[in-house]
Amino acid sequence: MPHPIRNALWWVADYAYAVAWQVRAFFSRTGPASFGSGERQPIVVLPGIYETWRFMQPLITELHERGHPVHVVTALGRNRWPVPRGARHVADYLREQELRDVILVAHSKGGLVGKQVMTDAELAPRVRGMVAVASPFGGSFYGRLMLLPSLRAFSPGAPVIRALARELVPNERIVSVYGRFDPHIPGGSELAGARNVRLDTGGHFRILAHPRVVAEVGRVAE
Repeated sequence: MPHPIRNALWWVADYAYAVAWQVRAFFSRTGPASFGSGERQPIVVLPGIYETWRFMQPLITELHERGHPVHVVTALGRNRWPVPRGARHVADYLREQELRDVILVAHSKGGLVGKQVMTDAELAPRVRGMVAVASPFGGSFYGRLMLLPSLRAFSPGAPVIRALARELVPNERIVSVYGRFDPHIPGGSELAGARNVRLDTGGHFRILAHPRVVAEVGRVAE
């Protein structure tokens, strides 16, 4: 199949997944406390911009069923905060809940927030590692074209993208999972020094449902 047609089909499937789960998230009445039990390493989920934690609920449910207590940072809301502010919300939650040996599981912008947390010398020992799905570690070309400041912040030249790129120490504890084609991050999500897992599929949202994501969380938990 020619690449443009294949990518177009992936794009359609990706947005179908996103719309379906945004609608389900709106009507869901499941509370985060439902996922708080478990004997394995605690997981803290970090959604992408304009997403609530409910958008990641299929992944949350599967990780919880595998024995992990899954934590939600409700203060993130739809994750429209600047990355440093979002990281402070996560930091406050880790301290308040006295969490240690945590695995961060992040989508898109959540990966930037998670890496920001991991750059903090006091917080870094609390975090075992992070599995980031379709995160714009190198920014996105489309960020330059956006009018909203919250989206322009993803430009490759944006201060937060450049500052995080200079932080190399956390990378060895990060797994970056991404597809061959991402309609939001055309340059991909490869992160130097991290474990990079490129899937033989495309999308920005439906990658969350790929079984390799859970497998990589299991690998970090070993």
